[in-house]
This record gives sequence, C-alpha cells and structure tokens, in this order.
Amino acid sequence: MTVGAGEPQDVVGPVIRPRRLRRTPALRRLVGETTVQAGQLILPVFIREDISEPVPISSMPGVVQHTRDSLRAAVSEAADLGLGGVMLFGVPSSKDATGSGAIDPTGILNLAINDAVAEVGDALTVMSDLCLDEFTDHGHCGLLTADGEVDNDKTLAAYADMALAQAEAGVDMVGPSGMMDGQVAVVRRALDAAEHSRVGILAYSAKYASAFFGPFREAVGSSLEGDRRTYQQDPGNVREGVREALLDVAEGADIVMVKPALAYLDVVRRVREAVDVPVAAYNVSGEYAMIEAAAAHGWIDRDAAVLETLTSIRRAGADVILTYWAADAARLLAR
Repeated sequence: MTVGAGEPQDVVGPVIRPRRLRRTPALRRLVGETTVQAGQLILPVFIREDISEPVPISSMPGVVQHTRDSLRAAVSEAADLGLGGVMLFGVPSSKDATGSGAIDPTGILNLAINDAVAEVGDALTVMSDLCLDEFTDHGHCGLLTADGEVDNDKTLAAYADMALAQAEAGVDMVGPSGMMDGQVAVVRRALDAAEHSRVGILAYSAKYASAFFGPFREAVGSSLEGDRRTYQQDPGNVREGVREALLDVAEGADIVMVKPALAYLDVVRRVREAVDVPVAAYNVSGEYAMIEAAAAHGWIDRDAAVLETLTSIRRAGADVILTYWAADAARLLAR
C-alpha cells in the first residue's frame, strides 16, 4: 500500500533512548558523570606591598592586587564559601637580582601568609607560590649566571631558604613553580630537616612556556624581558610533562599540577593516568581574560561558560583546580 501525501506513516521508534536520562534536572543530576564542588577550587590571590586600597588588574576584570587588610577579607570569604584553599602571590615594592624579598620574614608574601593563617586557621588551606620571579629585578624564576643564564643549582638553594621562610610564616602547602630540576626534592629535604614535615608540596610539575600567562605578568608587576623557554616546557610536548610529574612524585610531591589547563587538557589526562597522587590544573590568567572579554561583549553567557570550563578541567582528570573564578563559581554552584 502506498502512503499518500499528508497521510501519517508508521514510525518504529528506538528501543534504546538515552534521552530518558536527560528528561528532568533531577535525572540529569542523578546520572551526572563529572561534578565541580567548591572544595575542589583554589583561589589565587595577589598581595601588593605599599598600597592603601585594592588595585584592579586591567587585563583581568574583577581581579585585584590586595592590601593586607583586603587579603584578610578575601580569605575569610573564601573560607565561608567552602573553597579548598588560596594560593598567595606577593607583589613587592622593590626587587633585586637575588629576589631577597622572598626570603625576608618581613617580605610581603611571608607577611601575607601569616595574615591569612591568622584569619582563617584550619578552615582554609593556605598555599604560597614558591618562586623568585615576582622578587627579582630581571624577572626570571631563578638566580642568573654572569652571562645571564638561569643557574639551576644555585636557584635550588634559594628555593630551600624560601620554603623555610614560608613554613615559618605558617603556610600549609608550598607551590614550587620555577621548573628547576630537582626543586621538589630540595624543598622537601629542607622542610623535613627543619621539622616542618607537616608542610605539603603542590608541585608545578608540567608548566609550559605559554602565551596564556600574559595577564599574570601585569598582576605581579613582572620585570621579565625575554622568555623562560630554557626552563618551562615546550607546548608541543606531552611525554615530557608526564615525566616531570613522575619525577616530582618520586621527590616527594603531595600534589602535582599542569599549567595552563585548557590548552593542555590532554596533558592533564595523561598525568592523571600516570600518578597516584592528586592532580591539580591551573586555569590561568589568559584563559580567564578571554572568557571575561567575550562575556563583556555579550558574545557568550559568562556564568555558563565559567562552569563549563571548570567542568571540562575536572572531566580531563584534575582533582583540584586553581582558578580566578573560584569564589564566583562557589556562589554559582550554591544556587
């Protein structure tokens, strides 16, 4: 029999209908594979010396360089929101060739650690960047030789001293981020020898020489000229990132990290499969700035894009995410 135009046709529907599990919000929550929770998020915070009020960072809308007073308010809010922690970065008023302000107990970063710990106690994990780049007048992450090369082993000695200064200030976890060979082992030995074995290490294990770090340079007032390609990784290398993470685990890292996140989700996955410690990913300044700029032009739904971005990083395998959206995301998730 021929079915005429406009007459209904028999349609044999599918037996397997995945859409059944998408029908209602409750069903979608029930079968959700990847979740983002406030306790998995770390808020990076910049503290600047010699300012009387927070200073906006033009390339990172909504992010500021904090005073010590506004830092206290920020970490208190982070604790109230249930965030996993904060990562502190110091912005000193003066710099020198050796980054001596990083080791000075009265330097801005060490004072900020003390302020944050005094404000929140154990309610929030207080972490600190362990690197010299914010404190050196040349802007590199280590000490330089006479011909301008970064001296790996002399830098390690400085990192050990910096770790001890941060531990004495009360930090919960240090974040060696300079990509010096052997940095985790040196920091772990120094901490343990000084009876700071409680202090953990979040190792910046696979940190790439990325174009997405641009706004961060403004945030910390970087003095860098040139680049960091002799110590940060080539963006095309995956195996090298996994190798670096495995080395850091062997040297005593408690958490390993991939930085940046979005352009390196494959590296996050490979590292997650290779190690048996928590994996972090840093949703960096350039990634933040791109979405904020697109949202400001009305081109995307900002809040939806923020949560989708963080979900993608979790889906790739990150247990912990450092993100400038940490507080905003916690509020969105609580709705």
